[in-house]
Amino acid sequence: MTNEETKPPRWQKRSANVEYEEQLNRVDRFAVWITEKVGTIGFFLIIFVWTLSWLSWNVFAPDRFQFDPFPAFVLWLFISNMLQIFLMPLIMVGQNLQSKHAEVRAEMDFRVNQKAEQENEQILKMLGEQKKILEEIAKR
Repeated sequence: MTNEETKPPRWQKRSANVEYEEQLNRVDRFAVWITEKVGTIGFFLIIFVWTLSWLSWNVFAPDRFQFDPFPAFVLWLFISNMLQIFLMPLIMVGQNLQSKHAEVRAEMDFRVNQKAEQENEQILKMLGEQKKILEEIAKR
């Protein structure tokens, strides 16, 4: 066998994940990382516990220790809104990048499926030829 025969076909050489990762710059990687982390139950629990702690402290703590008084919670609303304003575009960018990754995977799957279909057609053709040969042998 020559070296060319042992190499995998061209359509098998690249991983969709590797191809996608190579296309990302540092900012894109950060956006994808944020999207992956914010979309977890862990992040939700952090925000939930922070909110519950903040609101509880400012309702039940002695008046002299309350720093964001009930019922307005102005500082809490400001911080929450800033967090949302910064996370929203990052999450949207991350989702767009993840959808491009899905498109790369789908394209590579399509190529693999096309190649598999070609190989199946070749195998069926060869089996048909073998069937004809066996029928001729059986007739003799």
